[in-house]
Amino acid sequence: MKFKITLTLLTLCAFITLNAQKTNAPKFGKGLLNLVGQDSSWTMKIGTRMQFLAVSNWEEGEKNESNFLVRRARLKFNGFAFSPKLKYKMELGLSNRDISGASKYTSNAPRYILDAVVMWNFYENFELWAGQTKLPGNIERVISSGNLQQVDRSMLNSKFNIDRDLGIQLRHHFYLTDNFLVREKLAISQGEGRNITKGNLGGHQYTARLELLPFGKFKSKGEYSGSDQKREEKPKLMLAATYDINKNAVKNRSNQGSYMITDTGFYETDINTLFIDFMFKYNGFSLMGEYADRNADNPYAKNSDGSLTGDVVQVGNGLNLQTGYLFTNNWEVSGRYTNIKLDENVTGKKMQTQYTLGLSKFIVGHKLKVQTDISHIEVAGGNNELMYRLQFDIHF
Repeated sequence: MKFKITLTLLTLCAFITLNAQKTNAPKFGKGLLNLVGQDSSWTMKIGTRMQFLAVSNWEEGEKNESNFLVRRARLKFNGFAFSPKLKYKMELGLSNRDISGASKYTSNAPRYILDAVVMWNFYENFELWAGQTKLPGNIERVISSGNLQQVDRSMLNSKFNIDRDLGIQLRHHFYLTDNFLVREKLAISQGEGRNITKGNLGGHQYTARLELLPFGKFKSKGEYSGSDQKREEKPKLMLAATYDINKNAVKNRSNQGSYMITDTGFYETDINTLFIDFMFKYNGFSLMGEYADRNADNPYAKNSDGSLTGDVVQVGNGLNLQTGYLFTNNWEVSGRYTNIKLDENVTGKKMQTQYTLGLSKFIVGHKLKVQTDISHIEVAGGNNELMYRLQFDIHF
């Protein structure tokens, strides 16, 4: 109820403000409203987006399952306050998938807030971020869900990503040569994921990412967007690595997954995650690759008497390769190979391999598109699975 009242007030204030502030009518996909203060001391762009998904699964020896859902429904606000050097972003999720995960650690409240972060360019090429937002993890996770090349992210992302968290980040960039761009990103965060309101049960999480762009910037930040929408006239490449340490982590996938419970409270262990990834684009062709590896000091959660609780850290590694070609009529064919090798001795889970073939029609780039894909999932010593998906995206 409180959220509905707040949302109504925000919307009402925005439209009332139109009578007193300078406004611009944005192009399609550039936001619903662009607000500018009378003295130009602040701006706010208001946008929204929706994804509608149909999915069907066939597993060997099992009954077919089909589902229709609003995959994502979100409101976005961004701009600057007082100075263009002090930017902000807020993103709210409204779909069931976006707000799920309520628990006593989130005050038993839905998790509406995705991003709530301020970004201060305090000196030359240095930026300080504070709040809740995505950590500088694997490239596929940092790409917005609205800018994906296929219907959704890969199994590597679902098993290994470090997602969003609360904390601070320091970002910097410089040029080695006229074109060779280097970016450094450091983060210190709570280590338990987004919207946690009670405690910091374990230690803290430390993340470092280094990005190398030897041929210069991509057009329109294309290194963090699926498919070569801008049809790069010259080859563009980003090589990157992330190392993440979650000290005394209490969840079984670093800051994600489920809490590991013992007879005396929470099981704590240091969890380390490594990501190596790249993005290449040229003249409609794109190629993305990711490798992930997770390990823990002791992956087995134990009670005070040394007995196993059954909770284990999801240690292992994964590989994801994805490519596509965007034709001049804005149809794109894409393919993906994903291999997940969780440590079977620890997790009890078999190796999985997924092959995906995708087809997309970009009507207005990523802002208005229809995507479909079909995947074959192989499970070592288990039942194979076939999955078909169809999704419609619209962004204002």
